[in-house]
Amino acid sequence: MEPIRCGWCSASDLYKKYHDEEWGNPVYDDPTIFEFLILETFQAGLSWITILNKRENFKTAFDNFDYKKIAIYSEDKIEELMQNTGIIRNKLKINSAVSNAQAFMKIQEEFGTFSEYIWKFTNGKPIDNKPKTLKDVPATTPISDAISKDLKKRGFKFVGSTVIYAHMQATGMVNDHVEDCWTRNK
Repeated sequence: MEPIRCGWCSASDLYKKYHDEEWGNPVYDDPTIFEFLILETFQAGLSWITILNKRENFKTAFDNFDYKKIAIYSEDKIEELMQNTGIIRNKLKINSAVSNAQAFMKIQEEFGTFSEYIWKFTNGKPIDNKPKTLKDVPATTPISDAISKDLKKRGFKFVGSTVIYAHMQATGMVNDHVEDCWTRNK
């Protein structure tokens, strides 16, 4: 018998695997946080399943999400990415990956790690929203508003409050698994 999951992930086995193994699990390491940040910024205006289906292509195209490499991408590399049919070929988003990698490293210089910076917004612990249904899950919160505003001030692009809230969900800063989801308390 199939376990009960949050309703948004039932469309495919890939979605279920992501939901069961990653979504909502607290992430404190900078490389994984950066990967999700890049994926979320590319997702802006698209469905998450589109990004999941292209995730491995993104990983290959963007040097395994190595922010130190991405921060120094040349115009030639950006043009190469624009020709890559395996990723989202949006020049603004590709350029933002480069500038976001640079801004990411500036935050590391200031706070020691990006994880220290971003988790300070939740006092270092996940927020458990305990939603009963998907209708109880917000698209933004005052915390995602604050993170978005601060990241923009620091030069990040494509980091609106909705993108940041999705990032918070993906990296376990918030637990939005619905009440009867089997992963809720794992």
